[in-house]
Amino acid sequence: MVFNRESFIKQVEEQFNWDVIVIGGGATGLGTAVDAASRGYRTLLLEQSDFAKGTSSRSTKLVHGGVRYLAQGDVALVYEALHERGLLLKNAPHLVKDQEFIIPVYSWLSKYKYLIGLKLYDLLAGKSGFKKSSFLSADKVLKAIPGLKPDGLTGGVSYSDGQFDDARLALNLAQTAAEYGGVLLNYAKVTGLTKENENISGLSFVDTETNKSYTLKAKVVVNATGVFVDEILKMDVPSGRAIVRPSQGAHVVLDPSFLKGDSALMIPKTPDGRVLFAVPWHGKVLVGTTDTPLNEHSLEPKPLDEEIEFILTTAGKYLTKEPKRDDVLAAFAGLRPLAAPGKDTDSTKEISRSHKLIISNSGLITITGGKWTTYRKMAMDVVDKAIELGKLTAKKCITQDVKIHGYLAEMQTGDLGLYGADAEGIRDLIKTQPELSALLHPDYQYMKAEVIWMVRNEMTRTIEDVLSRRMRLLFLDARGALMLAPAVAGVMADELGKDEAWINGQVEAFTKLVKQYLLYTPGKESEKIQQVKVTA
Repeated sequence: MVFNRESFIKQVEEQFNWDVIVIGGGATGLGTAVDAASRGYRTLLLEQSDFAKGTSSRSTKLVHGGVRYLAQGDVALVYEALHERGLLLKNAPHLVKDQEFIIPVYSWLSKYKYLIGLKLYDLLAGKSGFKKSSFLSADKVLKAIPGLKPDGLTGGVSYSDGQFDDARLALNLAQTAAEYGGVLLNYAKVTGLTKENENISGLSFVDTETNKSYTLKAKVVVNATGVFVDEILKMDVPSGRAIVRPSQGAHVVLDPSFLKGDSALMIPKTPDGRVLFAVPWHGKVLVGTTDTPLNEHSLEPKPLDEEIEFILTTAGKYLTKEPKRDDVLAAFAGLRPLAAPGKDTDSTKEISRSHKLIISNSGLITITGGKWTTYRKMAMDVVDKAIELGKLTAKKCITQDVKIHGYLAEMQTGDLGLYGADAEGIRDLIKTQPELSALLHPDYQYMKAEVIWMVRNEMTRTIEDVLSRRMRLLFLDARGALMLAPAVAGVMADELGKDEAWINGQVEAFTKLVKQYLLYTPGKESEKIQQVKVTA
């Protein structure tokens, strides 16, 4: 398999006509590329930034049916998601695992209410490889989650759902599409749609690394840009109504001492009606999320102060060690591309969580809504619709049985566990160049060989790509990511042939970005950055 940006650019320059061009390198776009390429269509995907830069790297890291959607009566949505959850565990077990969640209960009425609901959840899931729900005594709950306050606890309900690394799965989907002949480009921004007789015939884009522009033809153009779908739609119909209403979900990351166990905590109803999770993830604890309607979107959304306060205050009501702002290792937010209602509303409960396919008069196919768990089904619906419209020759979808790149029969532990089968390639690199086993920083177990591998085999272009979406350190420990930045930039510069000015520019830009992931005590905004010595 070739997964190299220079090679992909060359293919674009040599091939003018495509069957399918997908705009957007998040979960849905990448899933569509896998589906189209695996059916044998000539497939190109274009992403304006890095793969999963936006919403798809900022989730709560859950592959789930949606327990709260079941409570809302949306059985069809839950059934679909649980089926897809099972397929993800089957096809990407190197990244998806069965995670125990515990709902603490403080009354016998709550015990039976949650247990009955979760038994229905089990029934809808069928034989999908996940454990069934059960009731736990208070002692067993506290043994599983030692950091939980015991006051008033009568027991708990245990159930299983999936947990994964979102950005790593996105990258592996891109690599899977390439294995089937797909071409994928990051840092390729679509600048316009082309038409023949009022019908979409292709598009133009600019390679933001070289500023070179390209115009290509396609039988099908898919708009899978998440919260940015309206921008592409306006290239088609400038006067069109917005179809997406973004909703922000914020998260904080804490030291594992706050949870003290391998089980995740699920708080089913907070004071304002939300659900809150505290989940072990890559040796830390991820706590979230919120559901805040917004009227604007960006590639780098920031958690609002009120969201952070809600998460910390709510978690503090349940945890013996109450988290404060200074305990937060990283804070981040993602924007959900929810299908906008026909009327003005500030309630995200009134906005559909299911995905929608929209076919414009020009033939542009737009997919919006949905969630990570159902990315494959969304992608299948997109390609099936293109066939139904007569744009593609009919071919059967095979993605229910496609093993995702990096596939191993089970998730690996250890420093290279995240890479799945690709870990062997990194080990081989170290065998030929033992000096690459050197650590990037003495306090962190990341090696130079990993950065080399990411540049050569994962289309990494910036130190943000490495530290945010490949290693995930920016999301786990923002100050730690800043400490690794100079070393990462140095290794990348040697591999890419970049100069000192590039290194300095990368470190400067990343330092500015890190500030958005750190929480500050009022009046001490620069303190946490100044505590880290950054020299390129």
